[in-house]
Amino acid sequence: MLHKVAEAGLNDHIEIDSAGTGDWHVGEAPDERARKYGARRGYDLEPLRARQIEPEDFELFDLVLGMDDANMRELRRLCPPEFQSKVHLLMEYAPDAGDRVVADPYFGGGDGFDRVLDACEQACSGLLRTLQRGM
Repeated sequence: MLHKVAEAGLNDHIEIDSAGTGDWHVGEAPDERARKYGARRGYDLEPLRARQIEPEDFELFDLVLGMDDANMRELRRLCPPEFQSKVHLLMEYAPDAGDRVVADPYFGGGDGFDRVLDACEQACSGLLRTLQRGM
């Protein structure tokens, strides 16, 4: 999403961050395979570091996106009632992709990371179009 927003010249208008629902990788760089497969597509994931979602994120951001059903359950549990409408599945923005959730590639081979990138690229393109319509 960072790449797509930069390409669209909207860095001054759209703020993006990433956070996990768990704390097991806080401070760590993305998985080596994610960095490798991302680099093949021109994405520099090296500077990214994991952080855990914080209560103020629900107020600060207009959207909080989950990748799968487990993420969504935890996000909805953590989210104050007044901000529940901000929580959505990322793949809602790629209805033609055929996948309702982004599959976790962690325990599989490299092709899983390519599939995740394909899904995320489709969803992020749809999300960007949605955001641009609202500007």
